[in-house]
Amino acid sequence: MCGREASVAEETTASRGPAARPAGPDLKRGPGRLLLTLYGVFTVGAASRSVYQLSTRFDEAPLAYVLSAVAALVYAFITVCLVRGGEGARRIALVCCAAELTGVLAVGTWTLADPSAFPDATVWSDYGVGYLFLPLVLPVTGLLWLRRSRPAAARA
Repeated sequence: MCGREASVAEETTASRGPAARPAGPDLKRGPGRLLLTLYGVFTVGAASRSVYQLSTRFDEAPLAYVLSAVAALVYAFITVCLVRGGEGARRIALVCCAAELTGVLAVGTWTLADPSAFPDATVWSDYGVGYLFLPLVLPVTGLLWLRRSRPAAARA
């Protein structure tokens, strides 16, 4: 690299500095922080519950316990995306929130239509009634927040 090109590159890097923010929305501020906290709590709760149930009582309700593990994975993906921030992570979080909402609606409906298929509850049973319907409210809130937080250029 020539002397002039090198100094321009150094100035550009120096102007950004270590505190430069990544491109795209900061999902860890404002309502995004509450969303991140709730998804973190749900990740730990669903993962703990499913690991315990799968390791000690799998034969009692395998479908319910596997679905709880799937819910934990979805929550974990969303949590990681919210922590990472940036446009790519926002898009992945949108897909995961849509998948979560689909899962809550499908499992919630299934547990009401055929209760015998679920001898034990999952996180998403009866639309999350055991968790004060937060499993139903959380993906809707997440989708709205992620849609609202997209860059202005993408909204146009």
